[in-house]
Amino acid sequence: MKKHITRTILCFAALTVMAVILFSISLTSGSSSLRAIDAFRILTGNQQNDAAQRIIFDIRMPRALSAMLLGGALSVSGFLLQSFFRNPIAGPFVLGISSGAKLCVAWIMIASLQHGFVLHSAAMIAAAFCGALICMLTILLFAGKVQNMSQLIISGVMIGYICSALTDFAVTFADDANIVNLHNWSRGSFAGADWMDVRDMAVLVLAGLAGAIWMSKPISAYQLGETYAANMGVRIRAFRLALILLSSLLSACVTAFAGPVSFVGIAVPHLVKSMLRTAKPLLVIPAAFLGGGVFCMGCDLLARTLFTPQELSVSTVTAVFGAPVVIWVMLRRERERSAS
Repeated sequence: MKKHITRTILCFAALTVMAVILFSISLTSGSSSLRAIDAFRILTGNQQNDAAQRIIFDIRMPRALSAMLLGGALSVSGFLLQSFFRNPIAGPFVLGISSGAKLCVAWIMIASLQHGFVLHSAAMIAAAFCGALICMLTILLFAGKVQNMSQLIISGVMIGYICSALTDFAVTFADDANIVNLHNWSRGSFAGADWMDVRDMAVLVLAGLAGAIWMSKPISAYQLGETYAANMGVRIRAFRLALILLSSLLSACVTAFAGPVSFVGIAVPHLVKSMLRTAKPLLVIPAAFLGGGVFCMGCDLLARTLFTPQELSVSTVTAVFGAPVVIWVMLRRERERSAS
């Protein structure tokens, strides 16, 4: 018991320290680099440099905060979906939920830009939420017909491909100016976030995180089976609906602000569970939020500094680091099956 508590404290401490370090590096790194001491003086108000202040406060700090918040949201959403489907490779990207959100946002963006309107973040989130929810309900429809979980995952991947094809169809008939906006957004990026975006995403993501933590006890019971959860007093229908809405809201928020970001929702919860050596939702959910933020801040940092001045899409970097984790999870699961 004592060893478990020590491990938990060390895990949270390590994630917090990594988050602080990556956040600090994000403020000083980029196409125009700043010394750490200069950045510290600007943050504390002991140095006046208008250009450096604009870079830190208007560009880099909102971007780092959005990577932290949205990365955490994706990770928590992935954990909720894995708990719901009892499948280790369930996640917003694999199940096509992110693609459904992307499809709705793309169509709304094209329609609004053609009529000269600029969408507010609330409209983007609402569109992404509708798309995510439609895909989630479609997957649940398949879940009633398909007994094999691997077939359900394949169905989700196919839904994702259909949504991506429809998005490409929309882009084909969009104006050239609209295509540029859509292309930049659809590649996945935390760039362009401002303080108003950070405020909006913080409200939604932190509310979703609080809801997930509040549901940690019924999630823990549900992990042991529906019958056990029902015997423990969990209202299964209401619980499922809440889980669907929460996971859809969190993944929709990410897609609305940053576009589709791959593999974070699958990889990070498994890494966190391996660090903690437990699957208790009360511990895993906040740790997954911190871990997702650290993972996305690190990937975003690499995306914008690796080939400066060229910038990679953040999904490219998350796939490079996240895909091997998914392969490792599948191989480990196969070994456990063989052993049993």
